[in-house]
This record gives sequence, C-alpha cells and structure tokens, in this order.
Amino acid sequence: MRTHLPLNALRAFEASARHLSFTKAGLELHVTQAAISHQVKSLEENLGIALFRRLPRGRP
Repeated sequence: MRTHLPLNALRAFEASARHLSFTKAGLELHVTQAAISHQVKSLEENLGIALFRRLPRGRP
C-alpha cells in the first residue's frame, strides 16, 4: 500500500495536464522540460500506469 506520492511529481503532473505541455509546465514551475518529464515518469512508475500518451514533437 502506498502511503505518500512525491509532491513535486504531483505538481509537475498537474501543471503538465493543465497546459498539455511539459515545456509550459516547466516554465510555470521554473524548471526544465526534462525535469518535468522525469517527475511525471517517476509518478507513472510509482502508480504503475501511464498518465500521458507521448507523441513525437509537433503531433497532437
């Protein structure tokens, strides 16, 4: 049973979901796009599910 989820990862996910962009989430949270991506990936691994469908750049 999980007791805690990483707060920074949750913030990264929330901002990414709201903006539909890791880049814009990074700008809002003052971190790089790569940092957001890593945080979301760690949250996905922690939960055991994919939270985003990753597409090549420029595709909806």
